[in-house]
Amino acid sequence: MLLLQATSIEKRYGAEVILERADVAVQTGERVGLVGVNGAGKSTLLKIIANETLPDGGELHLHRGTTIGYLEQASTIESGKTIIDEMRDVFADVFATEKRLRKLEQEMGEPDVLSDERKYNTVTAQYARLTEVFSEAGGFAVEAKIRGVLHGLDFPTSMHARDVRSLSGGQKTRLALARLLLTAPDILVLDEPTNYLDIATLTWLENYLQSYPGAMLTVSHDRYFLDAIVTIIYELNQGKTKRYTGNYSRYIALKAHDHTIEQKNFESQQAEIVRMEDFVRRNIARASTTNLAKSRQKMLERIDRLERPRGEDGQTNFSFDIKRQSGNDVLIMEDTSLTIGERTLCKQVDLHIVRGERVALVGPNGVGKTTLLRTIVGETQFSKGQMRLGSGVQIGYYDQEQHSLSPQQTVIDELWDAFPQLDQTKVRTVLGNFLFSGDDVQKKIADLSGGERSRVALAKLMLEQSNFLLLDEPTNHLDLLSKERLEIALLDYPGTLLFVSHDRYFINKIATRIIELSPTKATSFLGNYDDYAEKVKEREQDALEKQEAMAKIAPISALTGSAKWVSERETARDKARLERARAEKFQQLEDRIARLEQEIAELEEKMCAPETFADADIAKQTTVAYQAKRELVASLYDEWEQAADIQ
Repeated sequence: MLLLQATSIEKRYGAEVILERADVAVQTGERVGLVGVNGAGKSTLLKIIANETLPDGGELHLHRGTTIGYLEQASTIESGKTIIDEMRDVFADVFATEKRLRKLEQEMGEPDVLSDERKYNTVTAQYARLTEVFSEAGGFAVEAKIRGVLHGLDFPTSMHARDVRSLSGGQKTRLALARLLLTAPDILVLDEPTNYLDIATLTWLENYLQSYPGAMLTVSHDRYFLDAIVTIIYELNQGKTKRYTGNYSRYIALKAHDHTIEQKNFESQQAEIVRMEDFVRRNIARASTTNLAKSRQKMLERIDRLERPRGEDGQTNFSFDIKRQSGNDVLIMEDTSLTIGERTLCKQVDLHIVRGERVALVGPNGVGKTTLLRTIVGETQFSKGQMRLGSGVQIGYYDQEQHSLSPQQTVIDELWDAFPQLDQTKVRTVLGNFLFSGDDVQKKIADLSGGERSRVALAKLMLEQSNFLLLDEPTNHLDLLSKERLEIALLDYPGTLLFVSHDRYFINKIATRIIELSPTKATSFLGNYDDYAEKVKEREQDALEKQEAMAKIAPISALTGSAKWVSERETARDKARLERARAEKFQQLEDRIARLEQEIAELEEKMCAPETFADADIAKQTTVAYQAKRELVASLYDEWEQAADIQ
């Protein structure tokens, strides 16, 4: 069923045309991705579809009753509520129904109601109706659903009581996403939903969205995410859209194929037009051939001329080179500890990077990936161990916050002051390759967008010609085309590369080795991201098999002791066994809660049955049993939350 259709959407800001005859359609269950360069109008189109902005032309049709949930790029939640209360507000009606059910349960146990059949019948009839409403609204699973989504988006139980106002901007955006997922609209409209998510949280979100029952329309620069989720791609270019079937990788292949065919057809037609025009020019004045020439001229006038295939708006064009080659050993770190203040982020870091490697640093947020890069460049001191650079190593550092840029400098002066030996023509040429032309070079750094600042920083890095590049989230703020150009430049780079990125597609394409940082060590994996993910999967599977073997000879209770004692005294195998036991406990809790909720539902039916309210003793016993099971479920949910935080 067609849920949404946007046809010939137009939008202008003054004389600037943003959208011109843009079309988008979303069917039931479709996962639609919208791609295009920065400034193409993707966010504007989403705002129009979400009814946040009115179009200047075109039509927007929404199937009757269809609901849309919209997440802006910088969506935040501003309230004085706690995290858990903010999420519970999504189900305010459900919780109000549950509160009314609890009140009716108390009434059913009161002596004056139990002794009066008429009163009891009235109360139980109300209870039966409300129970049905509560069940149809998914009330029995609401609490678990809330906590599951919060846990998946990196809000552990320990944070649930925090005031929303105390959260960072990124946390508020993640909380807005959590609330939207719980709202479960028919169409999710998501503008850059993967911002502020680490790899583990991204993986959770992908799994969640793959099983989401509704449809989705998303803008994302995360190509790995688009490959995993979307089934339809709309490309927005020069105000118009073009539809492709498949995920991002298939879109790239289809687009290249289409462009080749369009170019050939255009060139073929142009050659035919030139041939016919030449014939007319040579024969129009000759009496013997003038009629034939006029006929050809009419044919020329009737030709439906093809447009030249559209190129991409704003393509960056750059490359990285080196002044001189380094020695074979580029970086050696031995038993190094990374710290911030008094806090140790990661210890026992052993690294040996050789010339020509492209090494990606991965690991959870807060483990010290950025700190490692800053330690190498000397901005942060390590507290233990040794670090040395190889001979002839020249470091070029890309800081994701672009602290090296001067906010009050103009774009051209930022480069010129750093490289005064270059003439103005050279500086402007470099900036032009990074999409700064005309008056753009006179903009102040402070007035630039995130993507523009990134391009300035990359331009400076390119001119340094360093042989060891340290890149901290280099694809942040870059559109898809700019990311592809950066990938091409880095693949051709003759130096050595060490980088931090949450962009799994970028890691997959660039990395020759993965270093996984954890609080206790750095583990090396040869290959790209897919190779790393497969090896991690194999490692987890091996651990599970060992845990299962150990579980047969060791009771689960023996595995749930002090985590501190385990970390100090147990072997790696015992730790894996402990994690398996925790996972089993988590599953056991879920199964037990499900069984109890089924029993509670059966007791509710029994409480409403005529034979129950006909016997006061049975009615009282049933009510007492019901309340006891409710209390037990509540206590099990507390255990479930603790187990969920460990997972």
